[in-house]
Amino acid sequence: MSQCARVNGSCHRCEGELPFEFTMAFQPIVDLSLARIVTYEALARGTNGESAKSMIAKVTDDLRYRFDQACRVKAIEMASALGMQTNLSINFLPNAVNEPKACIQPTLAASKRVGWPIHRLIFEITETERVHDRQHLRNIINTYHSLGFQTALDDFGNGYANLDLLTDLTPDKLKIDRELVVRCDSDHRRQVLLSAIISPR
Repeated sequence: MSQCARVNGSCHRCEGELPFEFTMAFQPIVDLSLARIVTYEALARGTNGESAKSMIAKVTDDLRYRFDQACRVKAIEMASALGMQTNLSINFLPNAVNEPKACIQPTLAASKRVGWPIHRLIFEITETERVHDRQHLRNIINTYHSLGFQTALDDFGNGYANLDLLTDLTPDKLKIDRELVVRCDSDHRRQVLLSAIISPR
């Protein structure tokens, strides 16, 4: 499979301009064993430094598809312009994906346009909303995997990112919620729980 895979189709819900501007901040993710940054997570921000929460508050139901697509494209374009040589992780709202093969088209086009390798893109399933159609979410993840993308489950242990979702989706990466990690150096219960989560089977 080529690095910039192609599928047919388009999604009319994903098209059009947003009525507000935004930019991206990039949070580094470090591999301590390698002592280097291996991934940058793209996070939406206002052009005047507004938080992601304030930007998402502007996203009405009729804008969620466009906002999700715009975030993906902007993250890829900015990461490429900054010369990043790491993985790029992008949050996405599962309920903002209508038809996976069609909705992925702008992402594929942006990746091809700037030369960003597909295998260096990670899509993070966010914990901010409940997914009512679990089969639809599985279809999204399976489609992304078939095209060469990586997937991650964000904030595991908090909100809607729980054990049933982990076992159902088998993501490539798992990001554990900070509430489970804080004080883990001195809290035996947290140590036991984290060990059970991350120990290889």
